[in-house]
Amino acid sequence: MSGAGDGNSAYGRRPFERSKAHFTDRITADGRDGWPVAAGRYRLVVSRACPWASRAVISRRLLGLEASVSLAITDPVQDDRSWRFGLDPGGRDPVLGIHFLSEAYERRETGYPGGVSVPAIVDIPTGKLVTNDYERITLDFATEWTALHREGAPDLYPEHLRDEIDEVMAEVYEDVNNGVYRAGFATEQAEYEAACSAVFRRLELLTERLARQRYLVGDTITEADIRLFTTLVRFDAVYHGHFKCNRWKLTENPVLWAYARDLFQTPGFGDTVDFDHIKRHYYQVHTGINPTRIVPLGPDLSGWLTAHHREELGGRPFGDGVPPGPVRAGEEVPAAGRP
Repeated sequence: MSGAGDGNSAYGRRPFERSKAHFTDRITADGRDGWPVAAGRYRLVVSRACPWASRAVISRRLLGLEASVSLAITDPVQDDRSWRFGLDPGGRDPVLGIHFLSEAYERRETGYPGGVSVPAIVDIPTGKLVTNDYERITLDFATEWTALHREGAPDLYPEHLRDEIDEVMAEVYEDVNNGVYRAGFATEQAEYEAACSAVFRRLELLTERLARQRYLVGDTITEADIRLFTTLVRFDAVYHGHFKCNRWKLTENPVLWAYARDLFQTPGFGDTVDFDHIKRHYYQVHTGINPTRIVPLGPDLSGWLTAHHREELGGRPFGDGVPPGPVRAGEEVPAAGRP
């Protein structure tokens, strides 16, 4: 999710096009791009508001990488200078010593003209950005960081299912993850209607799939579930109203609502979600859509904790592994953001 370079007020006033990641170096076991996997070397910078960043937060927690990759959480309400560390004392990240994520981008490429996006991984010794490739970061967490995974970590990208996972993720990305943004930031009626129709057409196909199986691919949680979840968990809070994806609410679709609750109640998912950050970001930053910057009181979040009965479909959330332990001290979601 971008946070600088062209001004947040532009959202909703011009056609939406998601930019590709500019910095696509990979952190790998063999260090072939110059960035070897190493405990304590890298800092993951995220916004809890951003679905793309939330993928990385969930993956890091499920795999037990908290002790190896430290976490920086930005203020959900950024300005045109980029994501800022307004939640930290003095507005400065305590590890990187910077006020704005753009400073790490600038250290990597002086005069970098593009937007500043999260998730981002920063090299702590140099303060330079390593990657903002949201598509690759979580896949590499699952496959390149295995030496640092916790005992009992799940296989989020099992090799024998990768073709199917990739196919499902591509469809979810095009019509759902990115589709809600195309609808929300549309500047023409026809553009909006095409995007919104595609969102719900895909959600209906996913409903058919998930009516007969607990997870999207195989019988365990995979990367595909993480990527769908981060959109579903934001659906009623921001996409239904703010982005006008209002054919129906998530809570009105029994299958998807139960699926989303199942994941939310799984350690590593709901305990990373901050509804306060989500709502304040979308409603206060996208002034082209919501010029008053008023944040709605709803929806009621208590339903997220109700029984889902998805275990009746079978499935083993963590495969042969086990759930992650308690949330790391200092990384808990504040009460204002929880159901």
